[in-house]
Amino acid sequence: MHTEKPEYVDFAVTARKYKTLLTKKYMNRKQWSNPSPYYIQSIIPGTILNIFVKEGDVVKEGDPLLILEAMKMQNRIEMPFTARIKKINVIVGVRVPKESLMIELEPIDNY
Repeated sequence: MHTEKPEYVDFAVTARKYKTLLTKKYMNRKQWSNPSPYYIQSIIPGTILNIFVKEGDVVKEGDPLLILEAMKMQNRIEMPFTARIKKINVIVGVRVPKESLMIELEPIDNY
């Protein structure tokens, strides 16, 4: 029988350090990565009801991009900042999963 030596890791709580073992579930979790501000992703699964922009459009902060229906609620997805629509990865009527990349943005010069 092979026994592995446990690997303890440090963690701190209010400036105190402790040793702990990490569970297999924690070790196998999906790693978090900082999303690009130029990617508009679905935060919930849903169906695309309407798209208000097209590729190449310069869209101002707060303008509507699309309507994503989820759980019978219509969610208006708005532009987070002024930028150009680089690519639209969805079409009306399609169901998208959570974290699906719906729209790609690109910075604009001299707006």
